[in-house]
Amino acid sequence: MSSSSSSSFSSSSSLSSPSSASSAVPGAHPLAAYGWDEGWESAFAPYAERGLLPGRVVRVDRGSCDLVVTEEGVIRADTTYVTPHDPLRVICTGDWAAVDAPGGDPRYVRDYLPRRTSFVRSTSSKRSEGQILAANVDHAVVAVSLAAELDLGRVERFLALAWESGAQPVVVLTKADLVPDATALAHLVQDVETAAPGVPVLPVSAAYGDGVDVVTAVVGGGTCVLLGPSGAGKSTLANALAGTDVMEVQAVRDVDGKGRHTTTTRNLIPLPGGGVLIDTPGLRGVGLYDAGSGVGQVFAEIEELARDCRFHDCAHVAEPGCAVLAAVEDGSLHERRLDSYRKLLRENQRIVAKTNARARAEMRKEWKRRGAEGKAALDIKRGRMR
Repeated sequence: MSSSSSSSFSSSSSLSSPSSASSAVPGAHPLAAYGWDEGWESAFAPYAERGLLPGRVVRVDRGSCDLVVTEEGVIRADTTYVTPHDPLRVICTGDWAAVDAPGGDPRYVRDYLPRRTSFVRSTSSKRSEGQILAANVDHAVVAVSLAAELDLGRVERFLALAWESGAQPVVVLTKADLVPDATALAHLVQDVETAAPGVPVLPVSAAYGDGVDVVTAVVGGGTCVLLGPSGAGKSTLANALAGTDVMEVQAVRDVDGKGRHTTTTRNLIPLPGGGVLIDTPGLRGVGLYDAGSGVGQVFAEIEELARDCRFHDCAHVAEPGCAVLAAVEDGSLHERRLDSYRKLLRENQRIVAKTNARARAEMRKEWKRRGAEGKAALDIKRGRMR
């Protein structure tokens, strides 16, 4: 990120102050525009008794973070006390923190409130650690560019991450102005809807403002996070939702259609109609991290079919009486969906097994069972051939 865009989130001048943002609602808490409510106030009461102030984390840097704090705007505080060894417990953008009152130098974040939702992905580390991307999010906006060929498997992966977090996913098809006609666009929306059951799919041209009002109506008033790879148009969409150029935008490369990393940190941006948006860096890889229920929600129709399989532990590969394979055969379930489901399930099982001894034992037991079944089937086949 350029120095100009980096500094724009460490200065209170680029964010509307808490007092002015909430002035439209008489008697509202100064942080109401950033998501503060009675539940957070109740949870914060023990910290208030200690003289600490509430603040919402705008961005996190190494050893410090920026927070929007009552009456003060954006301040910087030291995060020494909220940097545990567990990477899932470090403070992150979207957290509600308890920070020292003015006077100390430095001021410290002493703790943060329990999260209502949290976005976690696995890192590329061989230790399969989790990385928290954002906290306390109401809507997860998955940005998918129509300037490139649709990758429905990637959409399903992002949706599994979103569902697992506890937030409500929304798919935004960006750069819709590049689609030649309305019929073609309708087909693309329909394709994504099949990969995103129960999720709004909204085509948008942020460059021309088309569809932005629909997205605002869906996600406005709460906290939403923008997810997607580089080049998906997240920064352009963020600017359109914010009504001003809060994020730097770079052109997509002509060579391969991929984007450059415009956003390099997670930033919290207030929206003019209420609510806030967290813009994340482009994610090259989105590894699942203990996201079994999220995968189940993305592929709800397969999980429903599986209830009618003959065997309760059916792997939907070659078992007799498999209702899922029957659906593929009769065309009511697309084979691509089943392949994607199997892939994400296997990936998630591997991640869980690396961090859970019982899960590892169960996986080894399952491998042995399937190996024995395969050997028995091969023996029978060879016996018939003799």
